[in-house]
Amino acid sequence: MSGAVSHGAAAVAEAGVPVSARLAERARNVIVGGVNSPVRDFAAVGGTPRFFVRGKGAWLTCADGRDYVDLVAAWGPALLGHAHSEVVEAVQRAATNGLGFGASHPDEAELAELIAQRVPHAERLRFVSTGTEATMTAIRIARAATARPLIVKFAGHYHGHSDGLLAAAGSGLATLGLPGSAGVTAETAAQTIVLPYNDFDALEAAFIAHEGRIAAVITEAAACNMGVVPPAPGFTAVLTSLAHRHGALVISDEVLTGFRAGPAGYWGVQRDLGQVPEAPDLVTFGKVVGGGLPLAAVGGRTALMDLLAPAGPVYQGGTLSGNPVAVAAGLATLRGADDAAYARLTSAAAQVAGLVAHELTAASVPHRIQWAGTLFSVFFVDDAAPVRDYVGASRQSSARYRAFFNAMLEGGVSLPPSPYEAWFVTAAHDDAAIARIADALPAAAHAARVA
Repeated sequence: MSGAVSHGAAAVAEAGVPVSARLAERARNVIVGGVNSPVRDFAAVGGTPRFFVRGKGAWLTCADGRDYVDLVAAWGPALLGHAHSEVVEAVQRAATNGLGFGASHPDEAELAELIAQRVPHAERLRFVSTGTEATMTAIRIARAATARPLIVKFAGHYHGHSDGLLAAAGSGLATLGLPGSAGVTAETAAQTIVLPYNDFDALEAAFIAHEGRIAAVITEAAACNMGVVPPAPGFTAVLTSLAHRHGALVISDEVLTGFRAGPAGYWGVQRDLGQVPEAPDLVTFGKVVGGGLPLAAVGGRTALMDLLAPAGPVYQGGTLSGNPVAVAAGLATLRGADDAAYARLTSAAAQVAGLVAHELTAASVPHRIQWAGTLFSVFFVDDAAPVRDYVGASRQSSARYRAFFNAMLEGGVSLPPSPYEAWFVTAAHDDAAIARIADALPAAAHAARVA
């Protein structure tokens, strides 16, 4: 793959200044920190962030004109590959008819029907623009339904950046070494109970200690924002049973795993393994449902969802909610995410993870690879025991990941710029993309060993 460099970028290159470095300097002068999402600034891995100008299939082209195999996939939405022809054509058709109406349009219901077909407990849906909005709305519904104030979340789980959910939130906070966020009042923080993940006893103790005050437990269906940490066998079932026994609801955050981990998200993965006897009350989606454009959703049982205005007293609204261009991208992506696409995702993920494990083992680099459906991540940990919680994830070697990341980048492979993230393949990761990864791995494994 090759990509055209813009005239401005070419001019910088001719002056002998690395294009990405100049673009980073320019961005820092007008954008806070030079980035619009913190993990993009390469704080965890060092070096200069790449500024990408083109994506096609499994490949990205940066402003410097160099191609990379992408293992970020826009943090999940590029399930079919970048600039997939059917997705691009759907977006172009929708844009031709208008970028937005601030009113209803027919495709909204069609996308909602498609989601509900895959995830039956999403009986009713409400589209929003971001995963943060989706989880915030789910919590508002839960508090209205139960008339209770408290929310339980797990350390290392990320549910967006609304005030009550930023404590021990993994992902960007972990990457930057922040325990929480300034600007969140003590009163707001006190309404969130943070528990260790996969800890059956701590969960039961919280319900006993706060009897009658917990509105909901919110959990990533499988944690993917501290690296991939799946629920321990039986944990989701116990969580659901405990919550319902104590009159609380369960909110399953599938913003990242939804339609990524598998055709019905990680709930579907667990269902197929017989591990989830009861569905969550509310579920949130993002990433894949918008096909790379800003779109997310909250869904759940009809009785709960009907608490939202105009059907009920819980207010939520947004000018861009259900934007027709984003809905078109989501529809095309989900339609293209068929059995063949998931088979390719499964195969490609297994190939990549197998190559990584082989090279790290050959270089005597301690590590562990963990899975959630088609998602996986690599933990540079000395202990071979499973990583089950945020404390375990925090014990990984950031120095080894940093060395590994930069060697892979030099070899033409773009990894997540943080050790606290999942890795993403696409259905477009073909033999050529896998070969590039294989070629880059020996040097990267050596770099990790000596780090």
